Amino acid sequence: MGFPDNLDQESATLPNKSLFRYNSPLVQVSLIGLVCFCCPGMYGALVGMGGGGQVDPTAVNNANTALYTTFAVFGILGGGIYNVLGPRLTLASGCSTYALYAGSFLYYNHYHHQTFVIIAGAILGIGAGFLWAGEGAIMTSYPPHDRKGIYISLFWSIFSMGGVIGGLIPFVLNYNRSEAGSVNDATYIGFMCFMAVGALLSLAILPPSKVIRDDGTNCTKVEYSSVSTEATEILKLFFNWKMLLIAPAAWAGNFFYSYQFTNVNGALFNLRTRGLNGVFYWVAQILGSIGIGYVLDFSLSSRKMRGYVGIAIVALLGTAVWGGGLANQLKYSRRNLPEKLDFKDSGADYAGPFVLYLSYGLLDAMFQTLVYWFIGCLADDSETLSRYTGFYKGVQSAGAAVSWQIDTRKVPFLSELIVSWSLMTVGYPLLLVLVKLAVKDDEDGEEGAEKQVVASSFAH
Repeated sequence: MGFPDNLDQESATLPNKSLFRYNSPLVQVSLIGLVCFCCPGMYGALVGMGGGGQVDPTAVNNANTALYTTFAVFGILGGGIYNVLGPRLTLASGCSTYALYAGSFLYYNHYHHQTFVIIAGAILGIGAGFLWAGEGAIMTSYPPHDRKGIYISLFWSIFSMGGVIGGLIPFVLNYNRSEAGSVNDATYIGFMCFMAVGALLSLAILPPSKVIRDDGTNCTKVEYSSVSTEATEILKLFFNWKMLLIAPAAWAGNFFYSYQFTNVNGALFNLRTRGLNGVFYWVAQILGSIGIGYVLDFSLSSRKMRGYVGIAIVALLGTAVWGGGLANQLKYSRRNLPEKLDFKDSGADYAGPFVLYLSYGLLDAMFQTLVYWFIGCLADDSETLSRYTGFYKGVQSAGAAVSWQIDTRKVPFLSELIVSWSLMTVGYPLLLVLVKLAVKDDEDGEEGAEKQVVASSFAH
């Protein structure tokens, strides 16, 4: 969009205030949200059915162990790969692996051979490492530094809508199959279609040098890196005290999924009800992310104080939710499973476990939004933040790989709950130390912040 001829040169430097410019942070963060809506959002709905929609969860447990093992490696490497290849190649190559994973369960539905599912899981782990490193860099570096909580919430809400729609797919397609153990083929085909669209949408993401904030500043000054530089910088992350403080929270961040998806939703509810639960689980994620995002950006004038308040809120909620989970878990065990609950037929017996499950979703979104916000407070340039978020996702995935394999080993449900609760609780005091030592108030800016007015970028 060019400037009218009657504007003088000085007025031409005024930024375009439209929030809906293609090169605005709002549009670009929304686009990466749509990409994740289609790919990891649908993956979350698939896994959230418990056992990947299968009677026996062994196949999905083994596939997810392979997935998160490769994700742990390529999540950490993903930031460097993003800095070398740029967003489009990194995101497109990552997104292309999701449909293969969903397709492997379509294959498993007919042949019940785990090998293809496990290989597809390992390949998806590589792709997910690329996607989430790129997503993290975009989500934390494109927004204005004083609105990162809201932009993270915006992303998380769009992404979580993928889980909402993804939960409706098995619910609708299997509604009349109240006694079914495995979902039908159409369910997996529906997931694959959404995931293919996500891979195409990833090509619409602009590189950070072309994204301009409303005040006319570049989101970041980017000079594409080299393999040797990125290798050095990635190694430094393991000795970076800020990353070491975040590491326990990262390890806890996906550790509880195997317990919640398989041993709560999968163990307590029948197939169609698991799909319905998934819808509300992801709706709760949207509400949780919006709520904590508002607190982190607007509740108090001091960013440090907002960080402290955010930790306190999430810690108190976490204690309440996991406490409720403990009370529920004491009613059944791996060797003493209850009769499957149905949302229509079980009456009041359905209400308590349903509220607990959506509360798990609420807590997950608040916890992860909180950690992403802290990462966004540590720097402002996409190169640094891609490495930080890649490290976060890598450590998070290592924890998830361990948790899925723990469940495969038939560890008691109660032990899985206690470990998941304990790991999350350990993260809170270390995040308090991070706020104290590393989070600066808004007026102080962030490490690596670059402010450049580039009026010519608005002419594109």
